Amino acid sequence: MLRPKLSTGVVLAAVIAVLAVTPLAVARMHGAAATTVTVKASEFKFVLSTKTARHGVVVFKVTNKGKIAHDFKIAGKKTAKLGPGKSATLRVTLTKGNHKYICTIDSHATLGMRGTFKAT
Repeated sequence: MLRPKLSTGVVLAAVIAVLAVTPLAVARMHGAAATTVTVKASEFKFVLSTKTARHGVVVFKVTNKGKIAHDFKIAGKKTAKLGPGKSATLRVTLTKGNHKYICTIDSHATLGMRGTFKAT
């Protein structure tokens, strides 16, 4: 008679432990999700799908919609030089605050290919 009570107690303790840990695991999965931002480059501007995102991993999907080559640089990382119609993906980890982005080709930034992205 002592054996069934012990087994029930062990099973109950295991269920309680699993239920206690589950919300932490779910919270980590949600916190780890990256934000994706679409970037369209053309002469001489960038159009971003959003200019703000939660700090952490942000994925920039950059497409050159223009007629000449462009690139995209933010937080010390840069895409390759993208010819017309070409795309690249840039994955960066942003801290809270403002982050400047630019095209580093020739004088494109001074012609307007620059801006600020805010990580909250």
